[in-house]
Amino acid sequence: GVNLFSTQLKSGVKLDDEIKPIEVYGLPLTIILYFLRLLALLPLPVIICHTIGILAFNVFKEKPELRYSQLVSPGICIRVVTRGDFPELVRQNVIRNVATCDRVGLVKFILEVVTDKPVPLDIDPRVHQTVVPEKYTTSTGAMYKSRALQYALETTSLNESDWIVHLDEETLLTDNCLYGILNFVNDGQSQIGQGLITYGNENVVNLVTTLADSIRVGTDLGLLRFCLKTLHAPLFL
Repeated sequence: GVNLFSTQLKSGVKLDDEIKPIEVYGLPLTIILYFLRLLALLPLPVIICHTIGILAFNVFKEKPELRYSQLVSPGICIRVVTRGDFPELVRQNVIRNVATCDRVGLVKFILEVVTDKPVPLDIDPRVHQTVVPEKYTTSTGAMYKSRALQYALETTSLNESDWIVHLDEETLLTDNCLYGILNFVNDGQSQIGQGLITYGNENVVNLVTTLADSIRVGTDLGLLRFCLKTLHAPLFL
């Protein structure tokens, strides 16, 4: 069949005429419509940086080799932040991370657990615990992890030359991770860095959430690596 359409719109504007949005929709609605159209370009900087990061850097790097003596390396504080709701998980991961540090031969380090609730950590003299008081507040009203980490900064006994490695309660260190950290802090080229985090290395409890979290692996390899290595700024953190 043949479909016939009128060239006259209900608004009185012909299809072959140039539509003038302000006259048709009014200025406020026109601004809103153009704003909504431009929202599609919002992820463009992220896409560009991520694509360059994936294409410009090798995502299958070889295992890092330690380039510096650990005896002359600065002190490292491995700071774990937690609410303390899962004390056994925290305890077991602390034990494993300390064992990894010993296996690598890390000399000048402490492992500090910053928690809202006390956790039984009578494991090793190099393991410290900082309990955030319930009444503590920051000057900006920060909450949760930010609040706990700010308290740790304000009460720390670390030296200015020491480095802090931030971990979540479920994060496990690896030998290669520590080699990379030691090389990074001894290179002295940057003051902030971020490493690759992977998921599903052990027993997978929930396949759906593990797959969802795996998106961060690609983000670390592309977007964040480009921003930190090339732009030297965590633009999208």
